[in-house]
Order: sequence, then C-alpha cells, then structure tokens
Amino acid sequence: MDFNTILRNARQNPAAEIPAGWTQGRATFGGLVAAMLYQQIDSQLQNALKSAQEGAAEGSPEDTALRSMTISFVAPAATGELESRAQVLRAGRSAVQLEAHAHQGEQVVTAALASFGKPRTSTISVVPDKAPEFREPQACEALPYIEGLVPEFTQHFDYRIAAGAMPYSGSSEPCLGGWIRFKESAGPATTGHLLALIDAWPPAVLSMLKDFAPASSLTWTLELMPAAFQAQTDSGDWWQYLAEVEQAEDGYAAIQARLWNAEGKLIALSRQTAAVFG
Repeated sequence: MDFNTILRNARQNPAAEIPAGWTQGRATFGGLVAAMLYQQIDSQLQNALKSAQEGAAEGSPEDTALRSMTISFVAPAATGELESRAQVLRAGRSAVQLEAHAHQGEQVVTAALASFGKPRTSTISVVPDKAPEFREPQACEALPYIEGLVPEFTQHFDYRIAAGAMPYSGSSEPCLGGWIRFKESAGPATTGHLLALIDAWPPAVLSMLKDFAPASSLTWTLELMPAAFQAQTDSGDWWQYLAEVEQAEDGYAAIQARLWNAEGKLIALSRQTAAVFG
C-alpha cells in the first residue's frame, strides 16, 4: 500500500489499516502513525471551520494553517487496525485547538495536540536560518538498508548523509543530517508527507553509540512555517535535514532538528525526547 493510499484511507475511515512494510523494531514508524492521526485532525478542523464560517463574508478554511503539533508516543503501534479520533477543544476567531488519540483495542498508542492559526498582521519578522551548505545529494554517502539492523520503513525513503556520521559509528559529533526524499514520489507534498519526512531520520544520538542499541521517541513537537511550506510542490524532491543532540543522560536525549525545502527555505522546527536503550 503506497503512502497516499494510507493517508486517504485514514482520512475517510477512523478505523484505518496500518499495512505491512512500515515497522520500526517492534512498533510502526512514528511518522506514519502521526500522519494517519493528522488526517482525522484535519478532517475535524475543516468541519469546524466550515460550520463557524457559514454566512461569513471573509476568510476561508484554507487560511487556517497548522502552526504546532505535539505528539506523545504512548505505546508501540502494531500493524493492523488503528482507530483515530479527534475533537475540537476551541475554535476562536483566529486560532483553533484540537486534541486527538489513536487507539489499538483499549490502548491509546499515540496522543496529539494540534494548534492552527490564521495569519495576522504584525510588525515583527525574524528571518530564519539559511539552509546548511551541504554537498549535492549525489556526492553524499547513502544510508544503506541492512535487513535486521535498519528499520523496515526506511526502504520507502532515500537518505544521503552530509553531516555527522552513520548510526552506531561512535562519532563524537552530536549531530546527523543531510538530504531526504520519498524513494518514489508520493505526489504533491502535504502536512502528512512532511510528518513522515522529518521523522524518518534515525535519532541523531545513535551516531554517538559504538554498539547497536534500540531507541524510540517519547514526545515530539513540530512547528511549521506555512508560507514556506506552500512553495514545496512534490514529496519526491530533495529536502535538507539537520538534527543536533542538545542534551543526553540517563538513557534519554533531547534532540532538535530543522527541515528545509529544495529552495533552501525553512519548513519546520522539530524537537524530540528520545529514549535510548544502550
């Protein structure tokens, strides 16, 4: 099942199927689960906006963009049925807040809070950092797929390492990044594609380990730049990614990352708390 079909099914049916081929250890790839849950979030958002704007002369649902999403990976999501539910907590004049949960049986596997907001007139403008000056993708080392060592889901992506080192290489550099794209274009990039792309890289802390050890995300916060995101047209284009380990001890690591589009425009800021079992 291709990525777009997975997202379409998740939007049309709250009890959608996680297909085989997307595992990460004993769990499903978190970026896929987040993208599936987001489909229900966006569906509820659109319904709320249309109801609120009936008869209004100004604005449209398209004006209200995702600004921030906080995700908690409560339990491993397995292949099979995933039931997603979302509800609007408050729909104000400019901002809308939603809450969502993904269940398997009686267990919540993923929870999320999403904040959407219309653009506002402001005198403040902070120019984001420029994209890293990475070598061209063809000149960078590819992240290989090694069955039993590299997560299964990575077969759907093309990685080129331009900063840091391979996972489990014992590197002293607390960073990892480079280029990434869907191995086969999934068509026009949407927020669902973005959630998968920015979460597809191995946690940067793994490059600092000398021996194999699993890791998993506990919490993940993503902040988007809607204006720049609209400039990206295809999920199969190359995207630049750079993650840095800000702090790590007691088997946990705080990792911040950024994603730029093919034009070098900052698209998203990411921050994760990862558990490292080694």
